Amino acid sequence: MKERYINLFTDFGFKKIFGEESSKPNLISFLNTLLPERHHIAELTFSKNEQQGATALDRKAIFDLNCSSSNGDHFIVELQKAKQNYFKDRSLYYATFPIQQQAEKGEWDYKLAAVYTIGILDFCFEEDAANPESRREVIHQVQLKNQHNQLFYDKLTFIYLTLPNFRKTDDELETLQEKWFYLFRHLHELEEIPLRLRERVFERLFEQAQIARFQPEERAAYESSLKYYRDLKNVVDSAREEGKEEGLVEGRAEGRAEGRAQGHVEGEVQGQRNMLIRQITKKFGDPSAEIQQQIAKATPAQLAQWLDNILDTKTAEEIFR
Repeated sequence: MKERYINLFTDFGFKKIFGEESSKPNLISFLNTLLPERHHIAELTFSKNEQQGATALDRKAIFDLNCSSSNGDHFIVELQKAKQNYFKDRSLYYATFPIQQQAEKGEWDYKLAAVYTIGILDFCFEEDAANPESRREVIHQVQLKNQHNQLFYDKLTFIYLTLPNFRKTDDELETLQEKWFYLFRHLHELEEIPLRLRERVFERLFEQAQIARFQPEERAAYESSLKYYRDLKNVVDSAREEGKEEGLVEGRAEGRAEGRAQGHVEGEVQGQRNMLIRQITKKFGDPSAEIQQQIAKATPAQLAQWLDNILDTKTAEEIFR
């Protein structure tokens, strides 16, 4: 059966529901469930997504959504479908752009408006895997604190949503925030509006999200975006499952709890390597000895990044740039 509603983890679906002028009420409603009351948004203005560096040599930054509220607060909203190399570094780098933009010519007292970076993740942080408490947390809020764990600066906030940790069913939804989390995870699986989502903001969203209402060019763009998402998810999931299987085999060979844990980790990394080589072979032919050596020495973060890159490259060499 074909899906009735779009997948919000596709680039097209996310921009359709949150990144158009007509979609501002959706974005405002969603963001306000994450923000303290003093920073709640009444009106929102979209900014250019592409930010040029101070000089021609500076690297550009591309945001999924870049916007500001009527009181001057800045918001970067990013959709992240898979683990990526230096993801946290990139978040911090992106946050510097709306900070620098606030500089004024001439005399200036350096007073800044608040900057929020919000990451909507279709994966969980690696460091949370060993922590049962973290595996149940959806919202990860990060701010600058001193050595006594006291808040040092309250105008720079990073909010990461690890949505795979959200497991409530539609009849368990209570808050507006939980309803938004549920939609991110399940909108594309629904055939009708659940009873607890029959609110004005969501009823309008369901109309916007109906694939049957799209113009032919919109449907083509969505299908392309959906294919990319599914291909990426298939590559990542296959590598993970292969790694688990190889890790269990190696762990059993060790015959000890420590050996099983170590074998699992090493096997999962090797599974990523094997999957990357297979994908390169399938798309570009047998990889060179140099490429195979590079893959053999790669870290898990690099392997995850390269598996993501392979979908958008025209040559095997471009994967590693």
